[in-house]
Amino acid sequence: MRSTPPLLPRKSPRQRRSQLTVASLLEAAAQLLETQGLEGFNTNAVAERAGVGIGSLYQYFPSKDALTLALLEREAARFEADALAALEVPDGPAALRHLIRASVRQQLERAELARLLDEQEGRPELRAHLDKGRFGQLIGTLLQRPGLPRQGDAALAAADVAALIRGLVDGAGERRETDLAHLQRRVEAAVFGYLERAAAAAPGGQGRECESGM
Repeated sequence: MRSTPPLLPRKSPRQRRSQLTVASLLEAAAQLLETQGLEGFNTNAVAERAGVGIGSLYQYFPSKDALTLALLEREAARFEADALAALEVPDGPAALRHLIRASVRQQLERAELARLLDEQEGRPELRAHLDKGRFGQLIGTLLQRPGLPRQGDAALAAADVAALIRGLVDGAGERRETDLAHLQRRVEAAVFGYLERAAAAAPGGQGRECESGM
C-alpha cells in the first residue's frame, strides 16, 4: 500500500537566515512550475535552483507535496493581504471592485503558476489543509457596505459572488488569458449584475439600497 507523503513542515524557520532559505526554496519552486511544469518539478530541481543542498530542503519540507502545500499557502497569504485592503474602502462598489481586481491579479500576473497551483489545490489531501472560507467571509462583509443592493439572503449572496469570481478567474487561467483589464470588466459585469438581479428577485426586493454610481 502506497504511503501518504508527509505534508507538514519538519520545522519552522526562526532565524533570518533560515527564513531566507525557505523563501528562496519557495520562489525556486514557483519558477520551476512556471518554466518546467509539473513534469520538471521535484525536490532535487528545487534545491538546485535555490542554490542549497537537498539536505537543507528536507530540513523544512519532507516531501514534494509539503513544498507544494507551502507554496499554495504563500500564494494564498499574498492574495489575502491584497484582498483585505478592500476593507479600508468604505464605498461598497469600490471595495468590491478592489477585491475583484486582486482576484484577477492573483490569477493572471503569474498565470502559469496560478493555473498549475489551481490543479494541485484540487487534490483532496492538499485542499484539506487550506482555509477557503475567508474569501466568502470577506465578500459577506463587503456586501454590507453602502452603495450595494441589499440582499435578501446575505450568506447565499456572498457564496454566489465568491463562486462567480472564482469560476470566472479560474476559467480565464485555464484558457491562458493574459488581459487583466478585460477579465476584470467581465467579472465586474457578472458580479454587479448578479447583485442587482438577486436583490430585485428577493421577496420585497427593492433593488439598490442607495445610489452606487455603477
